[in-house]
Amino acid sequence: MHIVKVTYTVRAEFAERNKENIGKVMADMREINNGGIRYATYLSEDGKTFMHFAQFREKELQQILFDLESFKNFQKELKESSPEVGVKQEVMQLVDAGYELFA
Repeated sequence: MHIVKVTYTVRAEFAERNKENIGKVMADMREINNGGIRYATYLSEDGKTFMHFAQFREKELQQILFDLESFKNFQKELKESSPEVGVKQEVMQLVDAGYELFA
């Protein structure tokens, strides 16, 4: 299993556009409907700090996300927006879960 957490803070004026871009990525992910990928994005109370949490049954499945045009556009626009706090990526390890992640 491969687990990635990504956090960053955008400028307030870019937050809505970032949500739109994330929505396009998530629509593509729902269309692909790969059971080996769990991917969600969360927004903090400040309305501009985002946290992406992705779980992949195998690390190679991450490439499906990377290959999406919507994801490439999301990354491009995020970078061009000059975030207040840059992207921080962490690879995580699962300790345990109270549910089956990948059936």
